[in-house]
Amino acid sequence: MLFIEKYQKAFVNYLNEFTTPKAPNSLYEPIEYILRLGGKRLRPVLTLMTTDIFNESYEKSLDAALAIEVFHNFSLIHDDIMDDAPLRRGQQTVHEKWDLNTGILSGDAMLILAYQLFENYEGHTFKALAKLFSKTAIEVCEGQQYDIDFESRNDVTIPEYLKMIEYKTAVLVGAAMKMGAIVANASVEYQDKIYDFGKNLGIAFQLQDDYLDAFGNPETFGKQVGGDIIENKKTYLFLKALELSETEQRDQLLKFYTNDASNIEDKVSNVKQIFNESGASSETNIIIENYTEKAFNILDSINVSSEKKELLKQFGTSLMNRKV
Repeated sequence: MLFIEKYQKAFVNYLNEFTTPKAPNSLYEPIEYILRLGGKRLRPVLTLMTTDIFNESYEKSLDAALAIEVFHNFSLIHDDIMDDAPLRRGQQTVHEKWDLNTGILSGDAMLILAYQLFENYEGHTFKALAKLFSKTAIEVCEGQQYDIDFESRNDVTIPEYLKMIEYKTAVLVGAAMKMGAIVANASVEYQDKIYDFGKNLGIAFQLQDDYLDAFGNPETFGKQVGGDIIENKKTYLFLKALELSETEQRDQLLKFYTNDASNIEDKVSNVKQIFNESGASSETNIIIENYTEKAFNILDSINVSSEKKELLKQFGTSLMNRKV
């Protein structure tokens, strides 16, 4: 998708200018490190694309796109600390490569740097961006706390799980798109609609990520397949399997998630079998399609050219059909 590559290239060039060496090195090197680790650059690309779609130069939203990416990576540094994760995108996490205190402080600095980037906008644009960012940032924190709380709960419901991924993941996708619309000076109605489009696409994206964690190709997925199962995470697949399983199968699934497995490969294989036999895997694919279709229906109500709508639909479809 060549049009995506255009936005990615422009963003990475701008990012490289941002991550020039600064003092003290021990504060800024970890920031440069995490930002250069790559990733999908999904959120900043959506910011630039949205500005373009509403007939403004995407270059005007580079600072907003960078703020989104800096904030996203700030959250990853702190998530990795909370999870005691050794690897991020196949490389050492910041707190492992440096130390815990550096990870905390560099992450804090990234949050402040993200806010600073909005200062490059004037008046009402600055105010609208900062207000949206503050709302989104606190929701992401709330989503992270829900996720932590779920680890010690055995009564998590599907609506609760969907709310958690909405806050932890999807609101940032919606905000990325709304920021592009704000910079383009789109109407408030269309700002809100493109936000809802992005939020629904973000929910579908996370559900697809959950599915790929269990059923993705190890050669293309980019991280350990079955990681959520090994860590006993209560994903949509797990919760749906509990809902759909017969008593014996349900008890087996709960046993796998409450006892330490002596053979990890057997645990992953058996849980995946329950996901398939219960119908949870097919139900997960259905809800992914439902959220994607909901996003596309919202997009149809926005008055932009059909050509530009098609670009967003292609992008959304590619996210849902991805293998990584």
